Amino acid sequence: MGINNISVVDAADVPQKPSSPRILINLAVSLLAGLALGGVLALALEQMDEAIADPGEVERRLGLPLLGSVPKVTGDTTPRDALLDRKSELIDAYLAVQTNLAFTTEHGVPRSFAVTSTRPAEGKSTTALALATTLTRANRKVILIDGDMRSPSVHELGGVNHDRGLSNFLAGEDEIASLTFAMADLGFTAMSAGPIPPNAAELLTGNRLTLLIERLLESYDHVVIDSPPVMGLADAPLIASRVEGIIYAVESHGIRSTLVKTALGRLASANAHVIGAVLTKFEAKRAHYGYGYDYGYSYGRRDDHA
Repeated sequence: MGINNISVVDAADVPQKPSSPRILINLAVSLLAGLALGGVLALALEQMDEAIADPGEVERRLGLPLLGSVPKVTGDTTPRDALLDRKSELIDAYLAVQTNLAFTTEHGVPRSFAVTSTRPAEGKSTTALALATTLTRANRKVILIDGDMRSPSVHELGGVNHDRGLSNFLAGEDEIASLTFAMADLGFTAMSAGPIPPNAAELLTGNRLTLLIERLLESYDHVVIDSPPVMGLADAPLIASRVEGIIYAVESHGIRSTLVKTALGRLASANAHVIGAVLTKFEAKRAHYGYGYDYGYSYGRRDDHA
């Protein structure tokens, strides 16, 4: 055997505990990293969620004054049924909208205004119908015009057809009385959209709508127009440019704010005056941060005690 120069300096000791992993330190780092990642993810999701959830977001995201929030009608009750019930939550909500409208001009509620939205089924027709109803109950003489000549609906509420109405006048007919019908149960007069024209926008480009509004204001205190939605159509901007103001219906949890901004831009290009927005189909339980009110007061009635 050969001779080597290796010698033992210290005998090896058996470790009493592992050198890694350091469980406590790793747990603390993981906890902090998880909290940071969760916060970033929550913020990202919040930014990605473009739906209008709370009434406060109407002004913050859209830059529009909030005229009021309207609860969603549930069950088998139709909006018209709710409007006929003077103690309904829907009536209370639209009375608040009417009150706010009274502060928008120096003469109170605008004498001529249209109600529109970004897309169909956001509650614009219900809003137009409700405001015509509440103004009538405030002893105002009101006429509701169905301005949607592509998809009319007001005539159905009156149980009549739309053989005669707005499109007849826009096409040159001057007799107004024969184009209207009475909404007896709600107390005001209405005008249907009339026969559906080949191109509704062409009828609206002339001055006939302006003439109609001027003539109606000689007999009525308010002219309310149920306008078509803005996106994809030229009709709404044309109508908006001929009335005193626009009330914009925004569906809660139903429409992206970027789409609404695009639609508002189209109205602005037509020099339309948007008075404010009504947040429709609002559900307080679905609002962000637990929005702090609901419509449960309702003259002492609660659904769970009905």
